[in-house]
Order: sequence, then C-alpha cells, then structure tokens
Amino acid sequence: MTASSTSTEQLISGVDFVALPTHDVRASAEFYADKLGLRRSVYMPERNFAEFETGNVTLSIIDAEKMGLEHHTMRHEVALHVDDVQAARKTLEERGVSFRGDTFDTGVCHMAFFSDPEGNALMLHHRYAPRSTED
Repeated sequence: MTASSTSTEQLISGVDFVALPTHDVRASAEFYADKLGLRRSVYMPERNFAEFETGNVTLSIIDAEKMGLEHHTMRHEVALHVDDVQAARKTLEERGVSFRGDTFDTGVCHMAFFSDPEGNALMLHHRYAPRSTED
C-alpha cells in the first residue's frame, strides 16, 4: 500500500451542494424562492440550473437531462433546518405547500415531510435533544 491509501488525513471538509433535478428550472426556482423563501444565489435557466442558499449547503436545482445526465427525483428527504417545525409548516401550508402526514416526533427531533413541484423529497427538521455519541 502506498502512504496515500493508508493515510487517515481528512480530505473532505464539507458538502458544497446537493443537486435536485427538475424538468422546469423556472417553476422550481419560483418554488424554492417564493414558497420556501430561500435566497437565490445563482439563476441561469439558459444553462439549466439555479442555486439556493440554506445557510450551510447550497441546493442546486438542475435540469439533469439537458446537462446530459439522467433525471431521477430525490426520493430520500433533504432535511431543511428550521427553529420551529410546526410554525414553519403552518407558514408553508399558507403558501400552498402540501405535507405528507402529520409532523413526526422521533424523541430527539421533529420532522414534517413534503415535496417540491418535481417530486423531490424534502422535510422540515428541528433537533430538540442534544446529540449523543457512542464510544
């Protein structure tokens, strides 16, 4: 083995963005800006993408097929942090967002599940219990 293959040095320092596919960049951009209220940092529909800032990870809305990629909606939720899931859910419902089921309490966090217009799975999430690590 070479030194680089056995090294435990951390190479990855974060997540820059998560790509969410769409067939309609304009409609998806309206949802993320107008319904969710996220700040749009890039809007290039002519290049088939738009980007929205969440505070720690960028959501990149892409027309995958027009970029030569396969279109697969995200089936596992992207957890969007909020301070109060019930209050955020109420606001989004007033803006026309439909949720799947009741708000879920895991015993450490609250979650409320919904999708963007393309069907990408999203959730509102708030952890209310301290994180514990196992040795």
